[in-house]
Amino acid sequence: MHKTVFTGAATAIITPFRNGKVDYEAFGRLIDWQIDSGISAIVAAGTTGEGSTLTDSEHREVIKFCVEKTAGRVPVIAGTGSNDTAYAVDLTKFACDVGADAMLLVTPYYNKATQKGLVESFTAVADISTKPVILYNVPSRTGCNILPATAKILSQHENIAGIKEASGNISQIAETAALCGDDLDIYSGNDDQIVPVLSLGGKGVISVLSNLLPSETDRICQDYFAGKTEEARKAQLKYLSLVSALFSEVNPIPVKAAMAAMGFGENELRLPLTRLEKEHEEVLFGLMREQGIKLY
Repeated sequence: MHKTVFTGAATAIITPFRNGKVDYEAFGRLIDWQIDSGISAIVAAGTTGEGSTLTDSEHREVIKFCVEKTAGRVPVIAGTGSNDTAYAVDLTKFACDVGADAMLLVTPYYNKATQKGLVESFTAVADISTKPVILYNVPSRTGCNILPATAKILSQHENIAGIKEASGNISQIAETAALCGDDLDIYSGNDDQIVPVLSLGGKGVISVLSNLLPSETDRICQDYFAGKTEEARKAQLKYLSLVSALFSEVNPIPVKAAMAAMGFGENELRLPLTRLEKEHEEVLFGLMREQGIKLY
């Protein structure tokens, strides 16, 4: 029986930059605020954390810093996936050694692996990991989809504990849940589908929204778990427009603007990502103010 890494909301946390370098002062404040706000876990150096444009040394340092700053207060999930399996193996070894609680492994992007390739690649990483592994299915970004039958095979590995499902395909997620049962924890990878995924037995969400609203996002999950399904449903719908604005351009462009406006670092991204367009920024900031978020 696998170990559940977390239940509730985990923040796919941004990586603040300043003058081309990681802004560890802002990063540390953000981590503390997230934990103080009641978030259930933190994902470091994932897609939202711009892991794909961090240098190797930065990627490792971001993971190490997050583990040390968190200091066991919540689980830290390290984004160690890659389209190069050998690199994913090496980065996973490092993350295990520095104390990350789990790994998040995105499907190999650009390579477009076959289902057999996915099984062999994820198995190679899971074999060397000393911590639980969560698969990350986001075909819109990687061109590669983990099919339910493949998830079933992978769920039999003792170190593969869960899957972050960002396919957006509720029917596929339901099939994965039916095939895998208790062998694989399912997390929503889309903030507009938290409650639907929970209704299929999901354990929570790996969230972009929770960068801005950690307490409120986690509460959606906790209310659902406590049987307060109507409260969870209302909250899901309450934040729908804000979620839409957070994806008005490719993630993490909007959330980076939002967090800078909240005082967590500069609105600085790495190419090929560029700053949020003015018309999208105006909508996003207006919706943030409507939700009572203070902008600086």
